[in-house]
Amino acid sequence: MSEKISQEILENLEKKFEAINQKTQTHLEGLLWSKPITYWDYIQTDALLNLQTQRTILPDEMVFIMYHQVNELLFKMILWEINQVTTCQNPSTKFFTERVMRVSRYFDMLTTSFDIMGDGMEVEQYMKFRNTLTPASGFQSAQYRLIEFASTDLINLIDYRFRATIDRNTPYSHAFEHLYWQAAGKDYKTGEKSFLILEFERKYKAEFLRNMEEYNTTNIWQKFKQLPQQDQQNQDLIAAMRHYDKTVNITWVMQHLNTAKKYIESGQGIAEATGGSDWKKYMHPKYQRRIFFPELWSEEELKNWGEEN
Repeated sequence: MSEKISQEILENLEKKFEAINQKTQTHLEGLLWSKPITYWDYIQTDALLNLQTQRTILPDEMVFIMYHQVNELLFKMILWEINQVTTCQNPSTKFFTERVMRVSRYFDMLTTSFDIMGDGMEVEQYMKFRNTLTPASGFQSAQYRLIEFASTDLINLIDYRFRATIDRNTPYSHAFEHLYWQAAGKDYKTGEKSFLILEFERKYKAEFLRNMEEYNTTNIWQKFKQLPQQDQQNQDLIAAMRHYDKTVNITWVMQHLNTAKKYIESGQGIAEATGGSDWKKYMHPKYQRRIFFPELWSEEELKNWGEEN
């Protein structure tokens, strides 16, 4: 029995390597000198645990650094799942629903994780080390912007005041200047961009413009609209889409906002974020009305979007 299995494996290996014009024997001989895999090598534990570099001597800064690094890893997982949907030619309803729910669970995890920030750092320590972070800001998470581009039509990410002036024929470079988060990085009197946003754009603008174009017809909403009409009526899929939309654009955002308020306003009065952004109006869902899938919500739900009960 084992000989039969071994022969089948060898034949399959031959087919695999022939398909890429490689010699099976060379690869098999290479196995003689390869080391057994270990957990720490596979996960790259040493490299991962050496990515935390404090700028101060305050212990709670380490919590802050690691928490945000975990967030970025979760953002990467979210993009990984989203791209399975956006790059699939003909996703089944089951596949679509499962992937959207995976993404929602990651955001559910991000939402509940704010307890780590809210209760896991001393306010006094945070108010000291935050000054060393200026002008860096969580605003500058490029992966989060990519998640937004990949989730919905671009018009839904445009500053609410300018949506009537922008359509699918608008140049991406022009639409970019009117994305909702642009307002948070500009002087509201002069319109000049802050150092925060200038550096952000210097690093990522070209990538953002490429992704804005790439996801224009392949974002989650567009893939949903490409499904057969019967599949678009699937209640499990609709529930998954609504859950994702609300979790990302209301629940997670409000948890983030409330945590920020605790630290920034605690004993300090009104304060600005480390990057200088108008963080309340930038973050609160009722101001910019970020809604990924507006057609899946009733008029009443859209009217009261982001309102606190």
